[in-house]
Amino acid sequence: ALTLDDPATYELLGRAETMGVFQLESSGMRDLLRKIKPSEFEDLVAVLALYRPGPIGSGMLDEFMKRKHGQVALKYEHARLEPILKPTYGVIVYQEQVMRIASDLAGFSLAQADLLRRAMGKKIAGVMEAQRKAFLDGCKHNKVTERTANRIFDLMEHFAGYGFNKSHSAAYALISYRTAYLKAHFPVEFMAALLTS
Repeated sequence: ALTLDDPATYELLGRAETMGVFQLESSGMRDLLRKIKPSEFEDLVAVLALYRPGPIGSGMLDEFMKRKHGQVALKYEHARLEPILKPTYGVIVYQEQVMRIASDLAGFSLAQADLLRRAMGKKIAGVMEAQRKAFLDGCKHNKVTERTANRIFDLMEHFAGYGFNKSHSAAYALISYRTAYLKAHFPVEFMAALLTS
């Protein structure tokens, strides 16, 4: 079985030698790989989710890179956010993270959390106010201060418009990783197959 921690594959990705590698061929993506230097599978999943106009324009991508490379300290508004946001260095990248924050901090059911995610994506003012109130009430019940809860809601609201579906990104990343693995270990066969199909 193919493991997801192969050093040669991450070295190839970090050098951006990704012509022929699924989803990672464009010059912009190769430039990004050189800057980020993915060192684990979660990085690759995040790269595919972040390489879109919204996250790039909002500064999310830069924030992710700075935190990955230790140029910005990782800090969490609340201790319960750490297990949710640690894989993405404290940046909200995925829709699933928004839903888990609502569930873990405010006690939302997954159905309620999904409604919140959709409302945030659409930014409908009236709906957002009702959602904020429900989030604050849930947080209060779970002993999260109102100030912290408001800050977390603001963060979620800011990133939710750019949030990507993690399951979608992970499925793509798996194919990207597998093609990069083949290129790293069987370059002649890989290029021959690429040129013939």
